[in-house]
Amino acid sequence: MTHAIVPPYLLARIAAAREPTWARAAQAARATLDAPREYRSVRSRIRMSIEEPGTLVIEGVPAPDRTISDARRLERLPGVRVRGEDDPPTGDAAVDEAFDGLGATFDFYWDAYRRSSIDGAGSPLLATVHYGRDYDNAFWNGERMVFGDGDGEVFVGFTGSLTVIAHELTHGVTEFEGGLLYQGQSGALNESISDVFGALTEQHHRGQTAAEADWLIGAGIFTEAVQGVALRSLAAPGTAYDDDVLGRDPQPAHMDDYVQTTDDNGGVHINSGIPNHAFYLTARALAGNAWERAGLIWYRTLTTGELAPTSDFGAFARATLTAAEAEYGEGSEEVDAVRAGWTGVGVLDDGPDSA
Repeated sequence: MTHAIVPPYLLARIAAAREPTWARAAQAARATLDAPREYRSVRSRIRMSIEEPGTLVIEGVPAPDRTISDARRLERLPGVRVRGEDDPPTGDAAVDEAFDGLGATFDFYWDAYRRSSIDGAGSPLLATVHYGRDYDNAFWNGERMVFGDGDGEVFVGFTGSLTVIAHELTHGVTEFEGGLLYQGQSGALNESISDVFGALTEQHHRGQTAAEADWLIGAGIFTEAVQGVALRSLAAPGTAYDDDVLGRDPQPAHMDDYVQTTDDNGGVHINSGIPNHAFYLTARALAGNAWERAGLIWYRTLTTGELAPTSDFGAFARATLTAAEAEYGEGSEEVDAVRAGWTGVGVLDDGPDSA
């Protein structure tokens, strides 16, 4: 299954618009919903060799290996190669934004966690821009990141937001680490992890602390006609937009408001607001650079190999506590902050035995 940044319920609202001023957007949303997105497993593409201990020495700082292709407004992948790692800027904003965004995301993962690319071993970073005609989404297809240009009435190009680029790349990281089933709470965790590391990538790139950051996902992808600032807010789920056509951001911030639905693979883009806010509360409690302690705990949780693909919110919360204890010790400030974060959104009880 492909993982897209714009949820289907939002596209459905746009597709249902009847106002003449939104005609192009409605048509684009319907086409985006109907467009097939081919999925390819990352594990079938990436092959790793196992060396004897001590036989491989890697020195220096790894560099990304980026290739950007242009779909030329067709729904065919990969498109025509237009920029590689050693090529100069093209002057095409989408191409160059995708190239720079992949580089910033690569740098974040290396600087923060010493992870080299999606697989941790320097795998190429592939992206296609100008996908489809007025295509209202960006997605990870198991092999590459794909970006539409938007319809110009609701959405503008998706490559202009670093959080969107990092969100999609992180779907690849999650999948490589064993994946989280894209359904229900495990699917919401899948989306949340991409939102968390999307936000952290932007904060790292800007040099922002947890207090300075806006904690928005997709800021800048709406046109000025939309009453909204972004697709999602980790700081205040449910407040990213409130628009006559798009409706109101439906994300909950607490389990009391958990949305039971069969749409959107069981609400993966909706209920992700709960773990998103748990991370935000943790990061704000720890202060400083969110990627250093809160982010490291979430990263360790994702990459230890102990997280089941069907993990629900409670299982993930307990796993973050385990990761915090392993990294910082029982009774540490970090463990207390993680517990308070999950308690604050109603996933864990406020008690000594809640974990």
